[in-house]
Amino acid sequence: MNTARTAAPIVSLSGVHKRFNEGLPNETEVLHGIDLTVEAGEFASLIGPSGSGKSTLLNLLGLLDRPSAGEYLLKGVPTGTASDDERTQARLDTLGFVFQFHHLLPEFSALENVMLPGLMRDGAFTPANRASARELLAAVGLSDAMEKRPGELSGGMQQRVAIARALALAPDLVLADEPTGNLDTHSADEAFALLRRFNRERGCAFIVVTHDPRLAARCDRVIELRDGMIERDGPVASATDAPDPKR
Repeated sequence: MNTARTAAPIVSLSGVHKRFNEGLPNETEVLHGIDLTVEAGEFASLIGPSGSGKSTLLNLLGLLDRPSAGEYLLKGVPTGTASDDERTQARLDTLGFVFQFHHLLPEFSALENVMLPGLMRDGAFTPANRASARELLAAVGLSDAMEKRPGELSGGMQQRVAIARALALAPDLVLADEPTGNLDTHSADEAFALLRRFNRERGCAFIVVTHDPRLAARCDRVIELRDGMIERDGPVASATDAPDPKR
């Protein structure tokens, strides 16, 4: 699966459905014909009530699961027939991930955690990966904490390490699943500001799943899911009258 940089949208979904327990009496369809395009450099929030399909959609976008029907093009390349190894390589080449819970390895230092994507891609901790990780940790304000392990860091600091890790391989798109959901308001604002800063400075696109209407309002685009369908998709300015995404 070739994911070389092209002028194509980073993400293009066409008629995507997702069913679970297919062929069984309890078969359930969660996504009902999703059409979605994400261009380079966009910064979008993905909102919707619990059970609307946000996590399922994010798993499909992250190549962690496959659609039951429809087509997913990643940078213009079909993903439907890609092997597991090709999908893993595509994730390393194109995607970064930030989660609500940072998922840092406790026995590794902050620096080593940020170097992990490079280890997965290159099979070793290379000098280039180390230099990039040091630069990213400095950029998130952790120059003095590079050798500390996660247990020695606050929750906000751990999430900053996770953000640096997501950017370690210069992804085209970062998928952030409730990245501030486990943080206090101050730390959440700091983490979100970092995402916006990297979007501006590095040009990578972001899709941020959030239940926080304050954060959704600070994105450029709002994608609202309801009952497995996109109910609203447009600039924040046209979504200011949107109901609270918790409803």
